[in-house]
Amino acid sequence: MLITPDYCMLMARYNAWQNSGLRKIVEKMSAAELDKDRGAHFGSIRATLNHLLWADQLWLGRFADRPGPKGWIEDSVDLTPTISVWGAERFRTDGQITLWSEGLRAIDLTGDLTWHSKAAGREMSKPIQPLIMHFFNHQTHHRGQVHAMLTAAGQTPGVTDMFLMPET
Repeated sequence: MLITPDYCMLMARYNAWQNSGLRKIVEKMSAAELDKDRGAHFGSIRATLNHLLWADQLWLGRFADRPGPKGWIEDSVDLTPTISVWGAERFRTDGQITLWSEGLRAIDLTGDLTWHSKAAGREMSKPIQPLIMHFFNHQTHHRGQVHAMLTAAGQTPGVTDMFLMPET
């Protein structure tokens, strides 16, 4: 077994901790600063945060067998209209990820996940464990982009080292 329910709970806690720190920073920034194109893949801080929220909702929907967000990847950058709406949705989604992870059992981490991929234009079926690992890795990847953009914008993002997470 590549991952365990405990791994998923740890990563869900890490995700929520990191997003909470980002929320505290971006909620104090102006819309102009958040929407400034900074040369990242999705352009701005807000666009990248929106994409990450959208992708988290998409994968969580697949894992929990419930509807995901509307739209497609190109729509993901406009998922929320303001950073305050983003903050509320981020908090709610992080809670859902935590609850999902707390409900996992070893048996839930076996077998394949089947879904229709718009990116591939067909039904996909892949082992669930690498998909869950992708879910958490994708979060870290895009938060790293946001961290770099915030630093370039003169902000001071908090530490990202997992061993410094409270209650670890």
